[in-house]
Parts: sequence; structure tokens; C-alpha cells
Amino acid sequence: MLPLFKKPLLAYHAGLFILVVVTGIAAAQLTSEYIILGSILFVEYFILLVIMLHVYDKFMKPIKKTSHTVDELLKGNYRVRIHHSASGRIAELNNKLNALARNLSEFEIQEQMQEDRLSTVIDNTQSGLVLIDEKGYIHLVNRKFISMFGGNAHDYQGYLYYDVLANETIHATVQEAFLYEKNIKYSFTQTIDIDTKYIEIVGAPIFNERGILKGAVLLLYDITHLKKLELMRKDFVANVSHELKTPITSITGFAETLLNGAKDDDESLDRFLKIIYDESFRLQGLIEDLLTLSRLEADEFQLTRSHVDMNQLTEEILPVIEQRAKQGGITLTTNVKNDTTLKADGERVKQILINLLTNAISYTGQNGTVNLTVAYEGEMVHIQVADDGIGISQQAVTRIFERFYRVDKARSRNTGGTGLGLAIVKHIVEVHDGNISVESEPDNGSTFHVYLPKNDPASS
Repeated sequence: MLPLFKKPLLAYHAGLFILVVVTGIAAAQLTSEYIILGSILFVEYFILLVIMLHVYDKFMKPIKKTSHTVDELLKGNYRVRIHHSASGRIAELNNKLNALARNLSEFEIQEQMQEDRLSTVIDNTQSGLVLIDEKGYIHLVNRKFISMFGGNAHDYQGYLYYDVLANETIHATVQEAFLYEKNIKYSFTQTIDIDTKYIEIVGAPIFNERGILKGAVLLLYDITHLKKLELMRKDFVANVSHELKTPITSITGFAETLLNGAKDDDESLDRFLKIIYDESFRLQGLIEDLLTLSRLEADEFQLTRSHVDMNQLTEEILPVIEQRAKQGGITLTTNVKNDTTLKADGERVKQILINLLTNAISYTGQNGTVNLTVAYEGEMVHIQVADDGIGISQQAVTRIFERFYRVDKARSRNTGGTGLGLAIVKHIVEVHDGNISVESEPDNGSTFHVYLPKNDPASS
């Protein structure tokens, strides 16, 4: 009962009731008319008390619950609802408050979803992103930026950019974006451990609707791949120019010599014509290899797959390869397992065998051996070409599939090599969804391993 009398309305009426009782007891000695009057007053008071309790329960109590609900809404608790039964205006007010709470709750959910979507987009953007306010404090960094510079978001957010970013190029980009109020672009290198990346940075100022500068956003692009492609392109152009220059110079020089009178000497004529023919043949091979690489790398290139019998394919290339091996005093052996077939482009697989075997013969000395083995290995066809030639250093192993790279430049040119054979093999293997590797040591020969799927991966 004690909590009941803490209510202001009930406490007031309880006090009035006690006062009436005490007054009635004190007046017990009075005349019967006063007793009757007191009884009437007591009954009236009791009726008034019941009415006031009804008013409290019907109006005051719902209003108090409504006030409590409004307090919760102000605190951001949009899940709160009024469940007190009421009628009339109070019920109407409660229903509207519940509707408001539902709308606010839905708005909060939508806002959270939008925030999650935005956060997902920012974090999965393939460019680093940094948001800086007008005072220079970092407000946001994304996942790509962290992968570029290390650490985590807490190491950057809430700090001045020049305190947590040591790169001077970034400082200059931010300062110029604020100073000139326009997009600023720079590039720099970033080294983490031993990994060096080329990064392009764009700083863009941020303005509010009134055109007042409010900060800047930095976008950082990892252009390492583009830089490597640019270097490869430059190397390729330089190598092609060099490779073309040698035979063209020879052809031009000896033709000029013949025109200047050497053609009258039968011995010189035969020798020079032989040189011109060899250099022309070498030039033709180089151009054909370049065209082959170009076709393999074209987006529209398609393999012509069919069932390839490796025994039959090997028999087709052996006469030419055996002739080359015989000329170099090299023993050639083959071991192709019966019924070894695969779904592949036969002409391309033939090119793999020719290039690998020719390469092995070129780098194997007199009385050496070259062995070809073809067999199933799980769901792959394993092509192995082994020799006991000069071998390859570990440093060179990582580069032998590059265009124009030669382990022994003099030997390769003397045998008519273009320096593109292994690059072509690698591309053919890759378009077949296979893989290639090499095991080698200097003076201990080399073994090339090619794995091609037995079946067309696209049809499985």
C-alpha cells in the first residue's frame, strides 16, 4: 500500500479522509443532527474519492505512460510501444505515437541498410579512399587503403593526416587540393616489406551546397600492373627492334656486297646467297612467332578442340625432330603411353612438343640425350621433356618464359632460335587451362613439365 500513497492525488485524498474520520470521532458526543451531517459528508467524500480514482486510472495514468514513451523515443529507442488500453482522445494520441514509433523504426532500419550498402561499396572499391575534413582530420579510410599502407582503420581515423601518413606526396596532394580547390593528381611508389607498388593519387576538394570548402577526398589507385605492362611493352619493342635489325642488316649488307661486284666471284656468290637465305628464313620464323603470340593473346582467339591421339601426334613430328637431333649428335627417345588422348587443339599441342623438343636439342651438347614422355596423371595429361644439357640457373628459371629471353644468347642465335618458343608454349598451355613448370640446375640438364586437362573444362 505504501507506493500507492506516494501518488499526489491519492495522498491528498487519503489525508482528507483521515481528517474527516478524526473529526467524526471528535464530534461523536455532538447531537444526532451533526452525526447525520457528518455521515452525509463522509459518503459524499467517498463518492468523490471513487470518482477521482476513476479519473486517475482513465486519464492521468495513460498520460504518464504516454510521457514515458515520448521520453524513450527522444532517447532513440524506436522499438518502444504504448500497450495501455484507453479510449477517446487518449487512445487516438497513443495510436499516433505508436505509428510515429513504427515510422521512426522503419526509417532507422532503412538508414542502417543504406549505411551498410555504402560501407560495403566503399570497402570493396578497388581504389584506396581517404576522407579528410576541413581541419585535416581523417574521418574514413577503406579496406583497399589499409591493404596499401598497413595497420587498421583505428590507426588513421580521428588523426590529422600529416601525423599518420608520412608520404610527402600525399601531404602535397591534400595541401594543393585545399589551396587551389581543384583536383590534384600525383604518383609515387610505396614499399611495404620488399614489395614495391606504383600508386597514383587524386585529391578532390569537397564543397557544401553553399560552395564552402568542407574537406577533401583522396583516391589512390594501384597502377603497378599498368607500370609493369608499360615496361614489358617497352622491352618488347626494344627486343623486336633488335631481333629484326640483325637479320635485316645482314641481308642488306651482303646484298650490297654482291651488287658491288662480289656476285662475279662464284664462291662468294654462293656463300653470300646462303647467308641471305638463312637470315631471311630466320626473319620469317621471327615474324611467324610474333604473329602466333599475337593470335594467342587476342580476346577473340578460340581453340579448335578435338580428340587428340598423342601417339599419332608424336609420330607426325618425329621425322623433323629426329633429323635435328641427328645433326647435333643427340640421342632422342620417346615414351608415349598407349591410348593417351585428350580433348585439345591438336595443332597447338603439336607446337608445344616441337618447341620444347627443339629447345632441348638446342641446349644439349654432342652425345647428349633428350627424352619425351607422355602419360596420364589423374585428370591431366603429363608431357615431360628432359635433357642432360647445359641446364638453367635459378635466377634464369623465373624468366625463361619471357619473350626474347635466352639462357645462352649465342647458342640460341646459332641454332636459329627466335627467343619466343617458350613464351608461345606458355600461352598455349594457359589457353588450354593447363600449367607448365621446369626443373633445372646448371650443367645438370632441364626437365619441362606440361599438364593439360584430358577433357575440355568448359564442357564439364
